[in-house]
Amino acid sequence: MAQSTVPPQAPDILSPEFIADPYPFHRVLRDFHPAHHHEATQSWLISRYADCASAFRSPAFSSRNYDWQLEPIHGRTILQMEGREHATHRALLNPFFRGKGLEAFLPVITRNAAELVTRAVERAAADLADGLVGRGRADLVAEFTTWFPINVMVDMLGLPKSDQERFHRWYHSIMAHLNNLAGDPAITAQADQTREELRDYMMPIIRERRSGDGDDLLSRLCRAEVDGQRMSDEEIKAFVSLLLVAGGETTDKAIASMVRNLLDHPEQMAAVRADRSLADAVIAETLRFSGPVHMIMRQTEDDVRIEGTTIPAGSTCIMMLAAANRDERQFRDPDVFDIHRPDLDVAKAFSGAANHVQFILGRHFCVGSLLAREEMAVALGLVLDRLPNLRYQEGFTPREVGLYTRSVASLLVEFDVPTAA
Repeated sequence: MAQSTVPPQAPDILSPEFIADPYPFHRVLRDFHPAHHHEATQSWLISRYADCASAFRSPAFSSRNYDWQLEPIHGRTILQMEGREHATHRALLNPFFRGKGLEAFLPVITRNAAELVTRAVERAAADLADGLVGRGRADLVAEFTTWFPINVMVDMLGLPKSDQERFHRWYHSIMAHLNNLAGDPAITAQADQTREELRDYMMPIIRERRSGDGDDLLSRLCRAEVDGQRMSDEEIKAFVSLLLVAGGETTDKAIASMVRNLLDHPEQMAAVRADRSLADAVIAETLRFSGPVHMIMRQTEDDVRIEGTTIPAGSTCIMMLAAANRDERQFRDPDVFDIHRPDLDVAKAFSGAANHVQFILGRHFCVGSLLAREEMAVALGLVLDRLPNLRYQEGFTPREVGLYTRSVASLLVEFDVPTAA
């Protein structure tokens, strides 16, 4: 007589075991609990690719959850908007992050990356003089990736470089708040302080630039109109706050993971060194294999049925992006990093037609996807060009951290430094 197989228990996404290594638990969710109610967060976990992709395109799922999740820290942003309001604000923002609007800022991206990498190389040269013959050393997270996107953002907004450290502190505070699913009151209090500090900083600048003719992103946002409608001061301030997360933390983590993936696969690093046309494949596969955003929330507007389970209307759902992007129902050998994989559509990877879900799909597809792509491409090129023979420092093992967003905490590397002729 055949014995019934008892499925494994659903994991607790707040447990130390899950946070240490979520990927094996993602498979348990996909295979046995594709629509699982997580008691601690009072949320439904949705983990299969097809279910996440469908939800992002369905009116049965909304971003109404952002009213309580994001508005307390950012204010009201485009992420919370639907219908005509969302379409109008999307039309106001798209010109700055697509096509010629984006091209205008590429020199800023290149300059910031070059300055940061040059600094690491210069420090490595000093180390060489102190006895590290022919080798340089750096922590690419602490010295490059955590600063690069913020520096780009501050420059794009036309704000003083002297304020980069302030923005860097603010965006770490905001991300700590978004990762605070356990409800640590100290983190919440710090986020409240950040919200007030950012508002006090930005509002006078926004009012001043309303009447100016500057060419920076902030000035252009202040003047932009669609059908005679402009963004309010509060909406622009909220968008700047959102940019700290969408354009800072996530790109920081994506670049760190991209470099880590290539260090872990030296044959693929050699391939992209030899053929730079593979850069988009490296970026797209990084977003699939180790995308910075592991979870994003949605709210059901109607009862939703997934695999025999009914999720009631009004429920908070945690869309498990990292689990969906490693779903073997969508990708072959999904736990393998492979820039040559045939089942990832690189040509569409940075558009609403992507077949990964890191940038979301449908009407709320990430407006900054092309900016992220350009920053990652510039960072990749400079790392390959300026840090020859890049490898881990002896004894170093990269370790991922994070729940809502995730990447390596540090990247201790060494690389050859040219000696003076």
